[in-house]
Amino acid sequence: MKNHLESVDVNSLSKRDTTISIMIIAVLFFIFGFVSWINAILIPYFKIACELTNFQSYLVTFAFYISYFVMSIPSSFLLKKFGFKKGMMLGFWTMAIGAFIFVPAAFTRTYEIFLIGLFTLGSGLAILQTAANPYITVLGAKERAAQRISIMGICNKGAGILAPLIFAAVILKATDGELFKQLPTMDDAQRNTALDELIRRVILPYACVGAVLLGLGLFVRYSPLPEINTEQESEAVALANSDKTSIFQFPHLILGAIAIFLHVGTQVIAIDTIIGYAGSMNIQLLEAKVFPSYTLFLTICGYILGIITIPRFMSQVNALRLCTVLGTIFTLAIIYTEGNINFLGHQADISIWFVVLLGFANSLVWAGIWPLALDGLGRFTKLGASIMIMGLCGNAIVPLFYGYFADEFGLKQAYWVLFPCYLYLVFYAVKGFKIRRWSI
Repeated sequence: MKNHLESVDVNSLSKRDTTISIMIIAVLFFIFGFVSWINAILIPYFKIACELTNFQSYLVTFAFYISYFVMSIPSSFLLKKFGFKKGMMLGFWTMAIGAFIFVPAAFTRTYEIFLIGLFTLGSGLAILQTAANPYITVLGAKERAAQRISIMGICNKGAGILAPLIFAAVILKATDGELFKQLPTMDDAQRNTALDELIRRVILPYACVGAVLLGLGLFVRYSPLPEINTEQESEAVALANSDKTSIFQFPHLILGAIAIFLHVGTQVIAIDTIIGYAGSMNIQLLEAKVFPSYTLFLTICGYILGIITIPRFMSQVNALRLCTVLGTIFTLAIIYTEGNINFLGHQADISIWFVVLLGFANSLVWAGIWPLALDGLGRFTKLGASIMIMGLCGNAIVPLFYGYFADEFGLKQAYWVLFPCYLYLVFYAVKGFKIRRWSI
């Protein structure tokens, strides 16, 4: 007799069903990327429209990603109760509520309400990520998990390149440059009127986003996506887990969650600090704005290479080891290399190109960690996935260390913060994932 969620064994799915499921999950990862990477333009936009300090403006990222830490464990219980499809629907609807919160926030130009909306958006994404990552990990051959996650990564980063461009095209006008220059010279009444008009431009796009997210929730709920059983245990796994009563009895999972925490932090640093680093080389913003795209482009190149080579020419474990070692080498190169070169039309210190190369080094780390961390969890898989998603709060926390060291020691020396992160990732790729018991 099937349970009320009608879970199926992933091995019983036909090739057609598996392909359709992967395509549906790919759409979800595109949505993840679109909603997440739009924060890059919300930060300077809110800074102007809500008259914020730099610290206040970066609460956009903090409010969004700290929700992963808060909501990950509740998400696992929600998915356990309702299953993947209903859980994903609730995730989309939670995101829709977050998008709709932007409407009253814009009408009142209240930054705190925007932060509540961002936290709610992040909470919905936490539910979706807790469902989608283990789903795509088990949806097919185990040795091809990193390959599938690489495909998801292309969807995510592709959306990341498009999202700020589309959002900027919708809410910004050609005359805004002049408006921003005039704001400091306006009296209070004029400035408030201008800022009210500016912030209310987000109402229509976010109302539309909310409506689309409601529709996507219904689409996933009634899609042909199978309710697969991610917690099925083979006899060997069941025997190995027979004495396990807590998720914390899986060292390779806990160490993997720490690895994800550090990895996403290094990824954000590589993308979000590079404009500022270019500025320290006297490269103006209009020129520097393309450097994050270079980093994301190399990340996508890494994904494509992973799809081609894993597992035919390289195992996903060796791909993880290679990328973490490259990250360590590129970090040292950022700090110790210097000298101006002309490349791709940019006159810049050579070290900035090693920041760009971090995009390639980071590409297969996420895809390599997930299958290793979830291996052998059996009935603990959903809870294990939620612990992994908690690690995404590294996006909010690790860059703060870079900012502190940048203020204290300079932008270039602040990249030292990456070095211990990559050393830990090398440790996990070589030994950490093999540790199955807490013992000395």
